[in-house]
Amino acid sequence: MNNNKIKNPQMQVAKGTALNEKDYITTLLSNLKELTKNYAVALTEASNEVLYQEYKKMFDQYSSLQREVYEIMFRKGFYVLEQAEEQKVMEKYQTLNQEFTDLTV
Repeated sequence: MNNNKIKNPQMQVAKGTALNEKDYITTLLSNLKELTKNYAVALTEASNEVLYQEYKKMFDQYSSLQREVYEIMFRKGFYVLEQAEEQKVMEKYQTLNQEFTDLTV
């Protein structure tokens, strides 16, 4: 067993051509991701403050719902994460920190 894997036991779903719980929740997550992206675009193009605030509320709601659905999928074992090695994290941090420093000079 790989110690770098962060996962939960996977929920068993029916095999075959019929849709199952994993299919439905995967579709829901995909749709929420698309809605969140579309509202992000709408936010950048809002023509006035009232419209911007309405879009922002909807963006926040869909973004939160997207995260909740992802968390449910992770708990059901439909997602497996891999723990990054500390050295790789530090290398990435140093790279990004240098890029930030270059931007602020």
